Order: sequence, then C-alpha cells, then structure tokens
Amino acid sequence: MFAIVGIVVTIVSVIGGYAAPGGHLNVLWQPFEFIIILGASVGSLLLGNPKTIISGIIKNIGMIFKGAHHGKDDYLELLSVLYAVFKLAKTKGDLALESHVEKPDESPLFGKFPKFSSDHHTRTFFCDYLRLLTLGTSNAHELESIIDGELEAHHKHYHEISHAVALMSDAMPALGIVAAVLGVIHTMGSITEPPEVLGHLIGAALVGTFTGVLISYAFVAPISRNMQLCFDSDHYYFVAIKAGLLGHMQGYAPQVSIEFARKVLPDELRPTFQELEETVTNLPPD
Repeated sequence: MFAIVGIVVTIVSVIGGYAAPGGHLNVLWQPFEFIIILGASVGSLLLGNPKTIISGIIKNIGMIFKGAHHGKDDYLELLSVLYAVFKLAKTKGDLALESHVEKPDESPLFGKFPKFSSDHHTRTFFCDYLRLLTLGTSNAHELESIIDGELEAHHKHYHEISHAVALMSDAMPALGIVAAVLGVIHTMGSITEPPEVLGHLIGAALVGTFTGVLISYAFVAPISRNMQLCFDSDHYYFVAIKAGLLGHMQGYAPQVSIEFARKVLPDELRPTFQELEETVTNLPPD
C-alpha cells in the first residue's frame, strides 16, 4: 500500500511540478531514450549476475507491495509450532519426532499449522535440525555454529539480490548520460535545422539525463532498500527457530524455549507474553 502511494506521489510531484509553470509534457515522452536506459540497465543486470540472483529478483520483487513474507501472526504460529514440537519431544523423547521429520507433508503435528506447513524452505530448515536431534546430536554449541553458518549463507544470498538491484540503480544516472550524449550526437546531425527544431532535439536529449536520475533515485534505489528490509525481517523467522532449538537442547521446558525464541524478535514482530501463553494453552491436543 505505501509503495503504491509512494509511486503515485513521486510521479504526481515530478510531472505536476514540471507542467504547472507551463512545461510541455510531450517533450518528456522520448521512448527511444527510455529504451536505451532501461534496456542497458536490464542488460547490465543480466550480464553481472548469475541465474540464481536474477530468479531471486523476479521471485521477490512483489514484496515491495506485499511486505515481508512473515507478519506478527506468522511469528505467533511459529512459536506455537516450536512449543508443540518441544512438548512432544519432552514427553516422549526426541525419537518421537522421527515420523514427523521424515514425512512432514503427512505429519499431523505440522498439519495443525497451515502457514508454517506451506513454507517448504522453513519447514525443511527446521526438520533438518530436528533430524539431527533424533540421530543423537546433543551439543548445543556445535549445533549453534552449524546453524549460524547456514543462516549466514542464507542471508548473504538475499543480500546479493537486493545489492544487485542497488547496483542497477547506481548505473542508471550514467546510462542516462549515455542516452543524452546519443541525443546530442543526433542533434549535431541536424545542425542546419531551424532553432525551434534544434531546441526540441536538445530538450529530448536532456530527457535522458532526467530519466536516468529520476528512475535511479526515486524508484530503483528505494526498491532495493525495501527488499533488503523485507529480507532482514524474514531473517528473524530463522533466528527464532535457532533460539528455540538451542533452548530445547539445553534441557529447558517448552515454555522457556519458546520464550527464548520470542525474545529475539524485534518489537514490531514479537507477540506479547500473554498472547503467546494464551495461544499455546489453547492448542489442540496431540
């Protein structure tokens, strides 16, 4: 919602501010300048990044309108998942998790939590570490190092996605100059034309510089920033799982383990203690 408002405010402010004192809008319509700038930007993006980054940009670009993948309700559900899993493990032992971990799609335990179950990547992440528990892993410090390594690689991948968009933003003002220079070259080829024709051609050339700077700083750079903030927000989903797992491995009760997970969340995503307690108390029986 805010992204759409931002786009509208930017366009209205720039175009309105130009047109209000008598600027001619038709001069700004220079499709070939746009093709040069946008085409070269996309081309440089494709040239400078592997397929995984390009597909990551396409897959995640929608989050600038939708926001991060996980909201406060999703974190409340996640903490409930952790509680249910740790309670089962405390009651019947870690081996009781084996059937749920091996076939999570068929697990009645995970099936109680639809959003978590539908997130294949997160579910796989959690189940992989639960599997290590069923295999006898007991050293919390060693497991913490492994989790940190995976989270660092995961975070680095998403940082590279937003960074690739930021680099495209950085290139656009220079590509706008390229478009403007090409426009000047075209103008010089028409140097014998009357002043009003030359004025139009020079104005069209300068639109290249204007377009490159505007798209870079008003659109692409904010998109990069928005994506990075969303990725950072989603990263807490995995950090909460890590905190809960480590608490469970150190022998704490499920209520304490999920409190560890709750406390690592930022304020805007963290359920209150009362909200969490009420939710886990009302969970359906195993």
